[in-house]
Amino acid sequence: MKIAVNARFLLPGKLEGIGWYTYEVVRRMAEAHPEDEFWLLFDRPVKEGFRFGPNVRMMTLSPPARHPFLWLAWFEGRIPATLRRLGADVFFSPDNYCSLRSSTPTLLVMHDIAYAHFPAHIPWLSRQYYRFFVPRFLRRAERVLTVSEFTKQDLIRTLGVPGDKIRVAGNGPREVFRPLPEDEKREIRTRFSGGEPYFLYVGAIHPRKNVPRLIRAFDLFKERTNAPHRLLLAGRWGWQTGEVKTAFEQARHQTAIHFMGYVDDDLLAGLMGAAFALTYVSLWEGFGLPVLEALFSEVPVIYGNATSLPEVAGDAGLAVDPESEESIAGGMAALVLDEGMAKQLVEKGRLQRQKFSWDHTARVVYEELKSLARRAQ
Repeated sequence: MKIAVNARFLLPGKLEGIGWYTYEVVRRMAEAHPEDEFWLLFDRPVKEGFRFGPNVRMMTLSPPARHPFLWLAWFEGRIPATLRRLGADVFFSPDNYCSLRSSTPTLLVMHDIAYAHFPAHIPWLSRQYYRFFVPRFLRRAERVLTVSEFTKQDLIRTLGVPGDKIRVAGNGPREVFRPLPEDEKREIRTRFSGGEPYFLYVGAIHPRKNVPRLIRAFDLFKERTNAPHRLLLAGRWGWQTGEVKTAFEQARHQTAIHFMGYVDDDLLAGLMGAAFALTYVSLWEGFGLPVLEALFSEVPVIYGNATSLPEVAGDAGLAVDPESEESIAGGMAALVLDEGMAKQLVEKGRLQRQKFSWDHTARVVYEELKSLARRAQ
């Protein structure tokens, strides 16, 4: 089988959610199926670090597709021509986009349709592209995968996608996320939080991630408890960040809040493993990978009780109302004041995390691709 893969998000040194999904799934499929040929299609110069085996080929197709007009040129111009030239049996597109003009059987992964629920958080031209193309992508693709049951139901309710066209296969943890010994925890806290315990947020600094409210809730927590804890925010700055900057500038405990910027995988695993708790109160998530990574790091989780996050955390996290600063601050205080609660959450997390693995997801993806190839014969 010749499998073409949309590899746009395999960015060396800059892998985030979709990039990690692509990396973990394709690497496992290529290693498990040496009889198949994998063509990774990039939109910028290819890096050898993604050659997962002798059965993997790489190709760069210009232009770099990071703008609606360039998305159109790449997916509706370069991709169909390349798939025909390669004679690809199937096309695997793990980043919410596919090609309408290609006739190659397509497996599309939809992580979420946040654009439909938070249009104001998306630049105007991108919003118009999503509104026009995403429903068409979902009709065009022969099969659709989602990373959560929540996203599957959202596609059915919001866009009318037939339920029998969609299969769910969640994310998995990266291998670097693991429990840390106490001496490593102390070293990381000394380096990044002045030796004090800290709450950690991981993800883009963006309004949909609820960062302004998290900052205000942390300030409220500090005001009420006078606890020594700090707040570390690890992630690149997105767009529309004015409210984040305002919340930070107005914080009374500004010196206890630290923006880390984008951090590489090894450092992120250390920051996670040494955290007092992960605080992930995003307003909308198709999955919420940091929650799963915290469970594997055996770190307590405070999560927003909305969208897919309850599905990932189960009863292994402390649920709060993501739209209430009082609720978020109360969750922080509850964990600080009740040591037994943190230990109970970690114990429950050891069970909850067993529901998720990249091996399972890679098997599901390969099964779907194999089925598409057979049906096309």
